Amino acid sequence: MKTVLDTHTTTLVMETLSHLLRTKQAYLDPGSGSYLLQLLIAGLLGGLFAIRAYWGKIKNLFRRGSRDEEEVSSDEGQS
Repeated sequence: MKTVLDTHTTTLVMETLSHLLRTKQAYLDPGSGSYLLQLLIAGLLGGLFAIRAYWGKIKNLFRRGSRDEEEVSSDEGQS
């Protein structure tokens, strides 16, 4: 069943692409590939930088108690 669905999906995608390529006159110059590669690399590095910048907040989301609650409870115990 899954193979039949995959075959129909593949056929639909190929027919759609064929139709789009026939009706559109598009030109991709050789620099387009390197530009798309630069966009991909910049997106990945930007995402990694954002994760690194907010790592503490991301880590606190998955902790049971936040650090603020721990600090408040330890301050109350000292008084």
